[in-house]
Amino acid sequence: MDRLTFVFSRFSRWLYGGVGLVLGIGIWWLMSHLHTGFLIQQLRPEPSFQQLLQLLQTPLFYEHMLASLRRIVVGLSGALLIGLPIGLVMGSSPLCRRLFTPLFQFLRMISPLSWMPIAVMAFGVGDAPIYFLLIFAGLWPILINTAQGVEKLNPRWRLLSRSLNATRWEFLRYILFPAIRHDVFTGCRLAVGVLWIVLVPCEMLGVNAGLGYLILDTRDRLAYAELMAVILYIGVLGYTLDSLCRLGLSRHIHT
Repeated sequence: MDRLTFVFSRFSRWLYGGVGLVLGIGIWWLMSHLHTGFLIQQLRPEPSFQQLLQLLQTPLFYEHMLASLRRIVVGLSGALLIGLPIGLVMGSSPLCRRLFTPLFQFLRMISPLSWMPIAVMAFGVGDAPIYFLLIFAGLWPILINTAQGVEKLNPRWRLLSRSLNATRWEFLRYILFPAIRHDVFTGCRLAVGVLWIVLVPCEMLGVNAGLGYLILDTRDRLAYAELMAVILYIGVLGYTLDSLCRLGLSRHIHT
């Protein structure tokens, strides 16, 4: 009975979500048909979905998609390599929290896109400034969530590790990392969402591949239906990435 209830709840969730998507497309169709302007007619659902199907049959489109996904992986990996150890130190040391929390909160509130001119001047055009901006954007969710996870660790676990003469590595592996993995995964999910939003404008920094570059390319070619199709695909792919992160997070919660 519990299994049947679980299946029904999942089915109803998908059903409601599907109805919401259909309503959104219906509103889009209605608004585009009420307006007679040339540009609005090019952005209607019918030509946009038609162009999307054509793009999915083009090998070059997948090269743009893989270029964007590669940048996301590099940005997330760099944010993890920097944010995880700093978050561990921040969460473990009250002195570090008092010293650096105002600085990190200040930097976190600066839009990563505002660093674009400086990134281009420092690293030139290409992938290097994009990696810098993505790492900067994804750093803060991972750092803050990791620090919060370490800070709320039950002090009795620390006392237990000391009483058992556990080494620092054993404490990290068997006590700290299992205790904060939910917080780290939450930070990673938030970071992926931020990276995906920042990625598209970053890919307008003089690169010749990526979904952001493809938006500029379709605009320059006045291919407005194709431009809308790329926007739709960015939304679909971003939603898929977030769903995968959410699935991984839920599995770690239940293990």
